[in-house]
Amino acid sequence: MSSEEKEEEEKNTVSEQQGVEEEADPNLQEAGMDEDDLDTLEIEGGELAEFDLEAQIEEFRAILEEEPDNCIHHYNLAEALEESGEREEARVEYERALECDTDQDYHAIIHYGVGNLIFHQLLSGIQSVVVKSSVGLHSAHKPGDSIVEVYEDDYAVPIEHFQQALEFLPQLKADEELVDYISKEAPIQLANIYYKWGSDLIDKSRQIAHYGGEVKDVQKALKLIKKTLEIDPNHSQANLMVKYAKKMLAEGWKSFDEYGFEAKNIEGQG
Repeated sequence: MSSEEKEEEEKNTVSEQQGVEEEADPNLQEAGMDEDDLDTLEIEGGELAEFDLEAQIEEFRAILEEEPDNCIHHYNLAEALEESGEREEARVEYERALECDTDQDYHAIIHYGVGNLIFHQLLSGIQSVVVKSSVGLHSAHKPGDSIVEVYEDDYAVPIEHFQQALEFLPQLKADEELVDYISKEAPIQLANIYYKWGSDLIDKSRQIAHYGGEVKDVQKALKLIKKTLEIDPNHSQANLMVKYAKKMLAEGWKSFDEYGFEAKNIEGQG
């Protein structure tokens, strides 16, 4: 083989190798990984190792034994516990993180975490099932489908945490991306909680039992939902619910039992 032919063959080999490199797995690229990253994740049998949340929780606990007053470690443990479904213990760790953050450098992100945790707990109860039922037909409102009690602290506490997150945001020692995230998300969550509180009160007012505070609850609901619109004027559900609450107060409303008979009639105020 001539020297010219060898040189041409070497060029072709290099081109083929470059072509292989350029044809990277699109799934890996989308995940921000390359073949080397994939190798580190592979275990026996060619399967991918799953993220071990329990191991991470134990690691955070071990670190806290060495540094029990480190607010960041308590916050990290709280996040991991929340992700694993241990919400009560997670809340304890969030509260401990606040106590340890004596300089209040991380109060903003910790308060935001607590607020999110409590709000998600609220959404996991009966409220998650009937949150949209207040815009349904009166005749469709049946026993067992209604919120019968609304406790102020369930809503006021997460609201306070989100407000604190915004208050302490200017002194948060974190990168700009995290600061921007909280500055955008905390108001959104506040708007959602005010809406949830108001819509739950409306749902409570439509329960079958006549408890005597129906009109006051709808009046309070209207004020709360207007707070949502002060934060987010384009909140479509809140705009709809304001109209609905005004109509309830003006025209009154009825609730029906499971057999379709009228259970109660609340007179309108005109």
